[in-house]
Amino acid sequence: MIHSFLLIGQSNMAGRGYLHEAVEVDNSHIKVLRNGRWVKMFRPINPDRSFSGVSLGERFAERYAQKYDVDVGLICCADGGTKIGQWQPGEILLDHAIYQAQLASRTSTIAGVLWHQGESDCSDPLLRANYEQGFLRIMDELKNKLDLHDVPFLIGGLGDYLVDYAGADCRGYREINETLERIAQNNPLTGFVTAEGLTPNPDNLHFSAQSLYEFGNRYFEVFEQVRNSKKVFHEKDTKNAAIQSGMELL
Repeated sequence: MIHSFLLIGQSNMAGRGYLHEAVEVDNSHIKVLRNGRWVKMFRPINPDRSFSGVSLGERFAERYAQKYDVDVGLICCADGGTKIGQWQPGEILLDHAIYQAQLASRTSTIAGVLWHQGESDCSDPLLRANYEQGFLRIMDELKNKLDLHDVPFLIGGLGDYLVDYAGADCRGYREINETLERIAQNNPLTGFVTAEGLTPNPDNLHFSAQSLYEFGNRYFEVFEQVRNSKKVFHEKDTKNAAIQSGMELL
């Protein structure tokens, strides 16, 4: 059975790393969803724009396939330049992602959700203030519509290089990152993936191909941490249930 992952958010999840700078990955066990069917991975995996490029999902999938010796499917639904408000329940982007995931679930097991978004919300104090509430609505909708109550949600941080982005005032990225970290701390099976030290393309908006390769590594490592914490909690719950059962017999 294919283990699949839903990739959602804006351009840095879609991937804007330059293709000529791409680090090669072994795609023999990586598939992407096209027209409801799985096809062998090719670049760009998330062609939301004509200039789409390398994605962090490629290296994440390679690491997962290498460790678990399974085929990995990527459900790529990110869309560049989008605000979190465009991903709310009932909006087209989230409805589309849910529909694609439902198609994928016919022939795969959805093993996690990878999110990266926030650059478009950096410059507006009101958007930053409402970000956590907006993300939690998205997460709840995905869990309920796709029955993903038992899989990791990974949320990636924004790059420090945004202070040098000339297109808008993105200094509010720090507040977005603090919000993302708080979400991860306060919600089970949710992990924050730091972007500290990662470098951009010359536009100071999008991660470089090399950084996306490293970001994919980090997403996988946090996935493993979240997955292992789930196992620990499950064993703890099982032990507590056994203890409680024993007490009831006394």
